[in-house]
Amino acid sequence: MDFATIAGLFCGFAVIILAIAMGGGAKGFIHIPSMAIVMGGMLCAVLIHFSMNQFLNIFSIIRKTILVKVLSPAEIIQQMVNFAAISRRDGAMALEEQIRRTDNSFMAKGLQMLVDGQDEEAIRDVMGLEIEYLQERHKNGKKVLEFMGASAPAFGMIGTLIGLVQMLKNLNSPDDIGAGMAVALLTTFYGAFLANLVFIPLAGKLGIYSSAEILAMEMTVEGICTISRGENPTVVREKMQSFVSPNNREDVKANI
Repeated sequence: MDFATIAGLFCGFAVIILAIAMGGGAKGFIHIPSMAIVMGGMLCAVLIHFSMNQFLNIFSIIRKTILVKVLSPAEIIQQMVNFAAISRRDGAMALEEQIRRTDNSFMAKGLQMLVDGQDEEAIRDVMGLEIEYLQERHKNGKKVLEFMGASAPAFGMIGTLIGLVQMLKNLNSPDDIGAGMAVALLTTFYGAFLANLVFIPLAGKLGIYSSAEILAMEMTVEGICTISRGENPTVVREKMQSFVSPNNREDVKANI
């Protein structure tokens, strides 16, 4: 679980709510029609722009930015070194026990191909294809969040224009102009708030986690392919450390 995302959302909402409360109370910031214009318009735009399946996956995409588990480079390198040692000592068939122990389906798939005697080219083809389609799915999910971040302020402005038109119809009642202007601006507030605190940051976080997950998968492929060539654990470790910057290699140095 990503506590940074949860903490950021919680603190962001808390800061806005506190600022509103200190400025005179939240009652004036609650306007259901304005919320309906921003949220309803945004969701309808998403439905028009994307397929029904992509629309229904919105909450799954958001959950991905919070409930995520990506192995660190140090963990992957250590696991691959361990697998190389087992394979060199007892043969590739001995890795079947490791397949049952791992909860990483991608790693388990690679190990299974290794146990089945697949050559390096076949392993790279199959696992590379899975990485490619994962990248595409993540790219589509990021596009949905970015589109929501762009459309929320736009519908906020639309709501403001609607409110201004309605306000201008009542110019013969000066007492209503101030209140009407406040209501008109609320939709802009809702749109900017949702875009800049929720959707755009979540899209960025999804992009970061996507890159981290792709790197972890590429390291896994390289490690399994190196093991398939019968290399010893030291060679596997040195090969895997090439994915890490020279300044950080001591921090991820695996034990052999």
